[in-house]
Amino acid sequence: MARQIGKRNTGDEPEVMMEINTTPLIDVMLVLLVMLIITIPIQLHAVNLEMPVGVPPVQEKVEKIRIDIDADNHLQWNGLAVSMAELDQKMLGIGQLAMQPEVHIRADKDARYAVFANVLAGTKRHGLTKIAVIGAEQFVQ
Repeated sequence: MARQIGKRNTGDEPEVMMEINTTPLIDVMLVLLVMLIITIPIQLHAVNLEMPVGVPPVQEKVEKIRIDIDADNHLQWNGLAVSMAELDQKMLGIGQLAMQPEVHIRADKDARYAVFANVLAGTKRHGLTKIAVIGAEQFVQ
């Protein structure tokens, strides 16, 4: 039996369905969504902490030593003028202490960087670990 090209078959064969049935896909997606919601643990907005009980330890006040470098590159140790050799001796002395004080280095904005770098290198050389550079507020305009 030969068919004629271009004519439709009008026999008993059902017509091919051209649309996708999305109902089973939606059902599967809803089941997955419900399972996801059930399996996600409930998040609490509270943070449970175990805080220590008792009196907090007494904090010792740490001594602060201030090294100033003025615009003329002169050094000061807690407000007293010192030379570089005297500064090295003082840093060597506090570097050997068990409880080292905090060293605050404050350089003027017009001071030479080489002087500041020498003081900073001296703190490292003498084993000082608590160092702070103070005075950035003078650069804010």
